Amino acid sequence: MLENYISAIRPLIMEYYDTLLRQVPEASNEISLSAPAFDEKEAMRAIETILGGWISQGKNVSEFEQSAASYFSTASGIAVNSGSSANLIALLALKEYLDLKDGDEVIVPAATFATVSMPIIQAGLVPVYVDVDRNSLNISPEEVAPAITERTKLLMPVHTLGYPAEMDQLMDIAEEHDLSVIEDCCEAHGSALHGRKVGSFGLAATLSFFVAHNMTTGEGGMVVTSNPEIEKICRSYREFGRRKEPQDADNRYYSDEVLKEYDVRYVFDRLGYNLRMTDVTAAFGIEQLKKLDAMNDRRRANATALIKLLNSETKGYLSSTCEAEGYRHTYYTFPILLHNSAPFTRRQFAEFLEAQNIETRPLFAGCLPDQPAFRSAPGRNAGDLPHARYLRDNLVFIGVHPGLGDKHIAYVGDVITEFIATHT
Repeated sequence: MLENYISAIRPLIMEYYDTLLRQVPEASNEISLSAPAFDEKEAMRAIETILGGWISQGKNVSEFEQSAASYFSTASGIAVNSGSSANLIALLALKEYLDLKDGDEVIVPAATFATVSMPIIQAGLVPVYVDVDRNSLNISPEEVAPAITERTKLLMPVHTLGYPAEMDQLMDIAEEHDLSVIEDCCEAHGSALHGRKVGSFGLAATLSFFVAHNMTTGEGGMVVTSNPEIEKICRSYREFGRRKEPQDADNRYYSDEVLKEYDVRYVFDRLGYNLRMTDVTAAFGIEQLKKLDAMNDRRRANATALIKLLNSETKGYLSSTCEAEGYRHTYYTFPILLHNSAPFTRRQFAEFLEAQNIETRPLFAGCLPDQPAFRSAPGRNAGDLPHARYLRDNLVFIGVHPGLGDKHIAYVGDVITEFIATHT
């Protein structure tokens, strides 16, 4: 009966999405920061899951975890309900695995999103804010070593807006100073350095599948790792702190000095959370992952066109990230940096774009320790952070998502050209 229902629904869903996609104008004055790129494949997979009756964590989650791990060249994936949750359980797992103590330090870039640092603090660790490079927007390797103290145990680079951090140098620094590495890849699905995907360098890496990101499940996230012990700890933290051992006939019951032959499915080893992904969410992700490379190609094409414009039409007042040889940038969004010589402010530029229906944002939290919530929170600054603070005040980003075609990008170019002509 289920197959009959699905067979009946499928052509209707396909027709709906075919009509919907044809209705999207080739050129529009609505240039959103992001837009989910999906069609009947994701919709049908989600509907089939709902009609199948199993909508909590199940076989789709397992399939999505395995597919993502394979894509990112790791042994396993642990799917969760958000990228922030991925950061939290990854940090807790590393703290336990490495036997870190409360107050031990984690080096992070100063210019980043809030939930890079929040889970560090929530895990009882201390973020150390290191300055960033103005071009790549990533943590500056030259600034990392001077920030290291005897309490520093982890290095957490963020691949900002999809540009790979300088992992070769950072891994060398980590090895020299006996630091473990966790990569935040929440904005960098498919980014690569000399052919090696980000997420495969450190002990663990984290992903976010929020609706604005390069691939989406609406909400969702994942930890990827090739360390089986970290995987096991992450799975436990994800699901109430449950004991994660093989549950077969030989391991059905658990006994210790208090519990005797207790059903192992209700044994809790640690204080955990409920951060699980649903099978409906994972169904969406399975199909999105198949399209990721093609969607990233569209982002890169859009960004390339805008870079050409900035280099030729903005009198040197504006620039964007310059992709180094061997780096594959996947452009979660497109950053535009105002130079010191610009005779206008970031606010003037952003408000002009917004008035022309081009959505903008600053670089997330700017310089993270300057945010109200972090001023009195645990953490320390490694120096004056001049580049992070310059980016805080002088950078905006706009959308280059795969829903935008050549005519959309041409419109953005026209608006920027008009702004330069009227403000210089």
